[in-house]
Amino acid sequence: QVQLVESGGGLVQAGGSLRLSCAASGRTGSSYALGWFRQAPGKEREFVAAMSWSGSNTYYADSVKGRFTISRDNAGNTVWLQMNSLKPEDTAVYYCAADRWGLGSKSANEYDYWGQGTQVTVSS
Repeated sequence: QVQLVESGGGLVQAGGSLRLSCAASGRTGSSYALGWFRQAPGKEREFVAAMSWSGSNTYYADSVKGRFTISRDNAGNTVWLQMNSLKPEDTAVYYCAADRWGLGSKSANEYDYWGQGTQVTVSS
């Protein structure tokens, strides 16, 4: 079992920045791929970014490319999402997820463990 806890969400004005963190505990290690998803009110959960267990592969949704950056520590226990140039449409609950197969994926179905989420609100 892996437990994931997100932090760093909050209220920010459009154009601002936030850095989300996700701390993993339990059967952790660098073999897990880690990803970020988000869900806005009335919408389905959508992929944001992911990084393979090795860190050599990263994936981004088109809507956040060039604005968001995913990174992780060498131990694989913490993953961050640096969000710059935030827009009101980025408002959502952001979830961290872990994929035990380690490859990383844009599909939520590939992830085995999920955090509780952290709210990000971007005002116009």
